[in-house]
Order: sequence, then C-alpha cells, then structure tokens
Amino acid sequence: MHKKQLEIQLVQRFSKAFAILVIISLTAKLLYDIYYLCSLIFYLFQMTIKPNNTLASIQEIADLLTDIAAELMTTGAHTMRITQNISRMAEKFGYSIELSVFQLSIMMTITSKIDSTNRLTVIKKNRPLALNFRIVSDLSALSWDTFDKNLTYDEIKLRFHDIVTQKRISRWLVLILVGCANASFCALFKGDLYAVGLVFLATLVGFFTRQEMIKKHINHLIVFTTSAFVASLLAGLGYVFHLGTTPEVALASSVLFLIPGVPLINSILDIIEGHVLTGIARLVNASSLIVCIAVGLFTSMLILGLEKL
Repeated sequence: MHKKQLEIQLVQRFSKAFAILVIISLTAKLLYDIYYLCSLIFYLFQMTIKPNNTLASIQEIADLLTDIAAELMTTGAHTMRITQNISRMAEKFGYSIELSVFQLSIMMTITSKIDSTNRLTVIKKNRPLALNFRIVSDLSALSWDTFDKNLTYDEIKLRFHDIVTQKRISRWLVLILVGCANASFCALFKGDLYAVGLVFLATLVGFFTRQEMIKKHINHLIVFTTSAFVASLLAGLGYVFHLGTTPEVALASSVLFLIPGVPLINSILDIIEGHVLTGIARLVNASSLIVCIAVGLFTSMLILGLEKL
C-alpha cells in the first residue's frame, strides 16, 4: 500500500513538472509571437513614415546633386572627384549624369535610365573658394553611404545640411596656426630670430586683413593684393630699423601664406585627368592670384625704398 502511494505521488510530481514545462513553453511561444508581431508593426510603421525614394522628383534630385557638386567645388575638390561622387549618388536613384564643372558654375544633365526622355539640365553658380577638406571628405563618405547603405533622398539631404553647417575651426586658432607656419618657413630659409618674429607678426596682420576683407565679400584679387602689401610692408621694417642679419628672408617669407597651392595642384590634376578646360581656368585663376601677390609685395618695396633688391 505504501509503495503504491509513492508511485502515485511520483506520477503526480511528474505530471506537475510536465504541466509546468508545457506552460513555460507556451508562454515563451506567446512572448515570441508578441515580439514578432510588435516588430512587424514597428517595421510597417517605419515604412509609413519613412520617405520613399520614388517620391523625390527628378527636379529635387537634380537640385540636391548640383548643390553637393557646387559645395565640393567650393571647398577644394578636383573635378574627377566631384564627377565620381555625383555619378555614384545619381546611379543610386536610377539616373545617369553628364557633369560639366567650370570655375564659376556647374552644369549637369540628369537622365533616367528607365526612360531616356525623362531628363533635366540644371546650372548652378559656384560660391567663392573657401577651402575645407573636412567637408570634401565628409561629402565623399556620404556618396559612398548613399550607394552602399541605400540612403533615401531625405536622409541624404539631411546629412548634406549637417555637413555644410558643421562648426568650422575658430578663425583665431587658424590665425595663430598660419602665423606659426609662416614663421616656420622663415626659420627653414635660415632666417634669424628677428626675421622669424617679423614674419609671425606680418602674417598675423596680413591674414587678419584677408579674413576681414573676405567677410565683407570684397573681390578676391583685391584681397590678395592688399594682404600681400600689408604683410610685406610690416616684414620690410627689418630693413628700415636694421633688425637682424636676414631681413631679406623675412620680406620674402612674409607673403608665402597667400600662395594658392590648392588651386595650382587641382589645375594640374584636372589637366592630367582630361578636364583641360577646367584645369586651365583654375591655373589662370591661381596665376592671377600670384600676380596680385607680386603687385602687393612690389608696392610695399617701393614705399620702403627697396625696389632695387
């Protein structure tokens, strides 16, 4: 009798354990189904509020791509880089482009790959050159993300806005760093401490003059001429007051911060890569800036009586 009671109790315990396992399994299954249902609802909700690429018209896409191309041109990208980035982004939307980059404007013809009659030509004016390689790098990364991550039109537009409106480096920090860099050039050319100090001071004043004139949207040729004149006039004081033994090094080094290195490099790259018209335009523009630097330097030398150096 006792043995039979033990068997009954054992069966009851196994039944309870089995029932608990069944309840746990059913509960887990129910929770999984709820999770799956919630995920599906969330996905459908995201699909309803997430903008679709097809909603963007050819006009909107063309305007966005020309804005990006113009920003790349303004911030110092060479023509091949601009063309590759914009073509990559256009392909994501199902379009092909023909892009012509000029010094003052960008012309783009965008054509649908599905319907070749659906095309549009857009021309956008470029802003004055404002070098910013962080923006160039970020826009190049955006073009790859557009292609690889299948970004939507609104996502691209939002990221583009964030990139072009990001906070720039403090102008005062740039001013000090440029002064130090130009003074280092003077030291590299065997200038003494007086020459290095004069170049640092001349660069600070000359670059500050350039910043203020650019802020007031004065013609860039006048900006370069005036900045070169101010910087070389201050550096030439070494001759007037007989400071140090290398005043000529200070005078020659004082205008190096104005040398248009990026336009010169981009012009050569454009010509090598087959964009001859744009390359020549950049080269002419850079050459005109160099002439303006020479005019400013020569004017200050005339005032200081150093024209025979």
